[in-house]
Amino acid sequence: MHHTALIVIDMINTYDHDDAELLVPSVREALPAMRRLVTRARETGIEVIYVNDNFGRWRSHHDELLDTALRSPHADLVEPIRPDDDSLFVVKARHSIFYETPLEYLLGQHGISRVILCGQVTEQCVLYSALDAHIRHLTVAVPSDAVAHIHGDLADAALRMMERNMNVEICSADDVRLKQDS
Repeated sequence: MHHTALIVIDMINTYDHDDAELLVPSVREALPAMRRLVTRARETGIEVIYVNDNFGRWRSHHDELLDTALRSPHADLVEPIRPDDDSLFVVKARHSIFYETPLEYLLGQHGISRVILCGQVTEQCVLYSALDAHIRHLTVAVPSDAVAHIHGDLADAALRMMERNMNVEICSADDVRLKQDS
């Protein structure tokens, strides 16, 4: 049997970084779709895995990252989709969710062969993660309304590249299949 996981990328965030002023409006726009998608995934019983930057805080862990984000001025962007007690959490240091993380091993242990990517940033972390998933022979879906961008034109190009070059299913959060056919 093939299993699907929803991967929430870099949404535990304080938004005190370069380009945040360009990113925050897009996050606000994508957040309702992300929230619906996370809720659907939890209700369906598929794994929800948060893969998040550690922002160079090498002594931190996921609870500390979440607490810091929930105390930030943009906590309203984190609270609606915060991890619950059943969520899995992987810390990353660079753009791809796979780069020097245990994610590939975790997916293998759970029999996951299809990933749905949501979060930020479409033209950076989502794009690089989709490519890394593709080269690992995973099936990938990206709901275009559940990803946030810094530059809209680059995000549009990234989504086209994912669809054309990596066979990524580009759809809406409401239309993405949560269960993969066996």
